Amino acid sequence: MAKAVQKITLSRSRDIPFNKLVLSQSNVRRVKAGISIEQLAESIAQRTLLQSLNVRAVHDGDGNETGMFEVPAGSRRYRALELLVKQKRMAKTQAVPCVVREGGIAEDDSIAENNERVGLHPLDQFRAFQTLLNLGMSEEDIAARHFVSPAIVKQRLRLASVAPSLLDVYADDGMTLEQLMAFTVSNDHVRQEQVWENVSHSGYDQPCQIRRMLTESTVRASDKRAQYVGVDAYEAAGGTLLRDLFERDDGGWLQDVPLLDRLVTEKLKAEAETIAAEGWKWIEVAVSFPYGHDNGLRELDGIPAEITAKEQAAIEALQAEQDKLEAEYQDADELPDEVDARLGQIEEALAALEDRPYIYDPADIARAGAFVSIDSDGALLVDRGYVRPEDEVPVEQSNGSDEGNPDTSATPRTTITVAGAGEPEADEEEDDGIKPLPDRLVMELTAHRTLALRDAVANNPRVAMTALLHKLCLDTFV
Repeated sequence: MAKAVQKITLSRSRDIPFNKLVLSQSNVRRVKAGISIEQLAESIAQRTLLQSLNVRAVHDGDGNETGMFEVPAGSRRYRALELLVKQKRMAKTQAVPCVVREGGIAEDDSIAENNERVGLHPLDQFRAFQTLLNLGMSEEDIAARHFVSPAIVKQRLRLASVAPSLLDVYADDGMTLEQLMAFTVSNDHVRQEQVWENVSHSGYDQPCQIRRMLTESTVRASDKRAQYVGVDAYEAAGGTLLRDLFERDDGGWLQDVPLLDRLVTEKLKAEAETIAAEGWKWIEVAVSFPYGHDNGLRELDGIPAEITAKEQAAIEALQAEQDKLEAEYQDADELPDEVDARLGQIEEALAALEDRPYIYDPADIARAGAFVSIDSDGALLVDRGYVRPEDEVPVEQSNGSDEGNPDTSATPRTTITVAGAGEPEADEEEDDGIKPLPDRLVMELTAHRTLALRDAVANNPRVAMTALLHKLCLDTFV
């Protein structure tokens, strides 16, 4: 005969006035953890009590019920309700839903209730925040109702926007949270999946590698081109910006590189046209020039412009302020932030005033040129006063004869050459034969090839190991 399965009986539930409840010494929670009592009270005020209290009847010395109930499990909820009563936001006679336990051990119930509580999987929270957003709640509302900062909500929503296939991998513990965070720098789900396919099979799946691969076709906001144009101008022109909400990203990554290059070229060309009004014969424009670009050119000796009375007064005022601040804080171990910032501003202003522009002879300007580019900090860099060999005045003309000297009364059109914008067509037909590449181009191509080889070796440990072994064998046996 089969043994009958014993049926369990659940504890009964009832509503008990709050003033009939007291905390129990059997509650095992002693250390504060998680959200504060104040936050829990606000949550109850917004949503009412979502989880009943676990209570036991209090008996007198004769074993009779006194009408009071102690709370061995749910002390934080009890204290939150108590706070609401003290704030007069809830009546002390308000009925509280309770599960009334009989038998067993109160401490055992308290341990079980805390140990058996399982928090949300992070992915569930990401998706839940996304659901709230879709239902019309703003990021600020979600943050306020769940007692986190808006930045945290933005992070959770960005994690929820990763490719669904990768979220499934994360849910199955196939990738770490740090790896998932790395994928948020890109919104391209196809590219995310391609990168995961590559890194998961290569074994080189560190978050930094994932970020690098996802942003390899972008430009950092700290790049000098982006600094020169300005991220705001780039976005106003329709460019998109990728941001990493989990790591320091130096302003993010500019995704539309052709647009950025076009904006840089347009702005540099506009600057070059302004400089051309000074009368230079030619102007070369590029984001940056290779080392030795001015080889073979003669540099003109300009005269620094004199400091005006107004500029001299500004210099003296800045120096006096600088001396006063330094004297006032000479014994301080550390300068206040505002004082340190002001001293930095004074140094920059003095450097700008002391960096005097050079004045050139108009006759020299008519045969010389300038290079327009961007410095490493993203500021405009203009290098004036270079004469090409073919523009030098012949010796026989420079000895007492004015014949052949440029007519400075006329204003010849300046030739502006923009690197990457195409060279002007030559008048003569080019020779069909193969001509040797210019030395400067060969040097640049060699440098690019060396960087490409370094990058390829750095991204493939097996190739790097093979190259190292090959070198060791050659040194040992050859």
